Amino acid sequence: MTELPDSLTAWAQARLTEVEIKLAFAEDLIDALNQTVISQQAQLDSMQQQLRLLHRRIEDVTPDETRNLRDEIPPHY
Repeated sequence: MTELPDSLTAWAQARLTEVEIKLAFAEDLIDALNQTVISQQAQLDSMQQQLRLLHRRIEDVTPDETRNLRDEIPPHY
């Protein structure tokens, strides 16, 4: 096997180092994005639970408890 010239070896080493640095930053970014997705999913789960609770509360309101302003006597009577 023939040896590469020193300038080519140095260039390849520099390029490899650059690629490794970019890979490390990409991995950090992916980890940060994963944490963001996990956090947002937890928030979505919480909001869905709150929405279900509110929906149940609305369904539990009986017709007697609902206010119809047309049926109410004005305050001056």
